[in-house]
Amino acid sequence: MNTAPRIAPPDAPLLPLPDLRRDLRNRRRRLPRRLHRLWDRRILQRLQRLPAWRAARCIALYHAADGEVDPRMLAARARQSGKTVVLPRLHHHTPFWMDFVPCGAGTVLKRNRFGIAEPVGRVLRPVLRIDLVLMPLVGFDRHGGRLGMGSGYYDRRFAFKHRRLALPPRLLGLAYGFQEIAQLPARPWDIPLSSVVTEQGWIRCHPRRGNP
Repeated sequence: MNTAPRIAPPDAPLLPLPDLRRDLRNRRRRLPRRLHRLWDRRILQRLQRLPAWRAARCIALYHAADGEVDPRMLAARARQSGKTVVLPRLHHHTPFWMDFVPCGAGTVLKRNRFGIAEPVGRVLRPVLRIDLVLMPLVGFDRHGGRLGMGSGYYDRRFAFKHRRLALPPRLLGLAYGFQEIAQLPARPWDIPLSSVVTEQGWIRCHPRRGNP
């Protein structure tokens, strides 16, 4: 069952997406460091109690930037419990495409063109081997809608789920409660999240009819 109270007013007017993205990013960056640490800890504790986390053998994390929920502390815990940890890496030759690379305690990291650390190593193929992908986001709704940074890397990488949403991996967003939007516009390339974890609780998403 869902454990997070609804944050977004049901009739709140929706700003144009560029304005909404800018507003939410500013709110996230202005969050006091003390609250960042406190809420991140709550989010990650809630996440580790979920059956999806406990059952997953291969988990994709990400390196937080721009005030995102930071899942780094999960890497060591995941490896200690026998899970494989992978991180995204932008493709050098194909625009707006990313792969996933297994990442151990001694994996070398390099900064990509956005200044985000990426692992050096052999690409994991196929991504169907990943059980759970933890995804950063700027905004979300309870239909699984996700507002990202605007480049569409995750939607492109998991576009195969348009044909069959139940295919692995499970896509789970990490966010703060104030990032919830009553309803984001559905776009044809969007791949819905299965759930979101905030400091308020766990939210199971229910895709709109007509979504993949």
